[in-house]
Amino acid sequence: MEQNNKINVVELFAGVGGFRLGLEGWNGKSASTNYKGDLVSPYSVVWSNQWEPSTKTQHASIVYEHRFGNKGHSNQDITTVDISDIPEHDLLVGGFPCQDYSVATTLKNSKGLIGKKGVLWWSIYKILSDIPKKPKYLFLENVDRLLKSPSKQPGRDFAIILNSLYSLGYIVEWRIINAAEYGMPQRRRRIFILGYHKESTIGNLLVSDIEKWILENGVIASAFPVKTENVLFPDEIRLDGDIVSTSANFNSDGNKSKFSNSGLMIDGVVYNLNTNPVYEGNSILLGDILQNGEVTEDFYINSDDLEKWKYLKGPKKEMRTNTFGFQYFYNEGGMTFPDALDKPSRTIITGEGGKSPSRFKHVVQTEKGFRRLSPVELERLNMFPDNHTLVDGISDTKRAFFMGNALVVGVIEKIGIELAKKHFLNKS
Repeated sequence: MEQNNKINVVELFAGVGGFRLGLEGWNGKSASTNYKGDLVSPYSVVWSNQWEPSTKTQHASIVYEHRFGNKGHSNQDITTVDISDIPEHDLLVGGFPCQDYSVATTLKNSKGLIGKKGVLWWSIYKILSDIPKKPKYLFLENVDRLLKSPSKQPGRDFAIILNSLYSLGYIVEWRIINAAEYGMPQRRRRIFILGYHKESTIGNLLVSDIEKWILENGVIASAFPVKTENVLFPDEIRLDGDIVSTSANFNSDGNKSKFSNSGLMIDGVVYNLNTNPVYEGNSILLGDILQNGEVTEDFYINSDDLEKWKYLKGPKKEMRTNTFGFQYFYNEGGMTFPDALDKPSRTIITGEGGKSPSRFKHVVQTEKGFRRLSPVELERLNMFPDNHTLVDGISDTKRAFFMGNALVVGVIEKIGIELAKKHFLNKS
């Protein structure tokens, strides 16, 4: 462990390797410099897992192995992986799916708590519960609606996660980050969750001055500066460590979620803080990432289909009839068409691929006409290396799907750099 000042990493729900690119870089280069500047990384991914339950061909795993090799890579349902196959590590990372995290049942022994079958958060919980030596740190990513789901108990799912990690000895910090608000090319809002085991270097740092940690000198604040108008933490929440009770009772009256966009949980007490980004640097715009002159004719919109695209993206106020013959008034706002080149991109989605007209796919206007975004352009919006997903047998539609599921690598890189600085603070 930590030989040669390495932080050993296990990557779950690896996809095509966004976390790995952010932590290790690519060929020694940094995502934030478009892979031109050096990144001296202390991170080493020693084991990874990628499994897609809905497809026979494991496309994402194929890309992952093509780029990083198959050593230490598992293409097996994580719920069936033997814990002894997972090597000892310092940092566990993953962008786990957003599901209903409620507890279905529990055994008499609290260690035997069972979540709903197929909910992958409980796979993380089981690994952390059963592994002989818990990792010092956790670095997780999810959609921002996690803080207010499910609709009938807003915030319950996140409270379950916090309570789970509290029971395992972790301090937890989180922030919702919109990558574009810090100069990156895509308006993609995600929650980033850091866990520090109480016995770790960083865990020992977090014993006082919680406000300063969240606002100034913590891992996330150092990577992504913020400001706030409120530092009094009026909405403290105390967790009781009982995950089953949290599942059943947290915010059961259905009120607004109790969680803010930034916060910290320490010793079972949650400190919430609404923060705003502070950034004065340059921004990468949609127009900056285009492959002008390099995109094939397949991506250009046929003139016969153009009106259909305009209709789907335009505002609508019309009567419609459902399958039962019932008429209703349909009202929908318009989408920008074509997409603005002088702003960061809208959030890319899994359905960006394919020629069929769509309300949500990106369309740009060039000298040659209107067209969809290419796989390379979608990769650039997530700050992946060009053609990272270009592998024999992987279609352009599948490549677009990968990027709709991926994260913005630059966010991982910046947080990873600050996490390493804090980790090595007392090890020089």
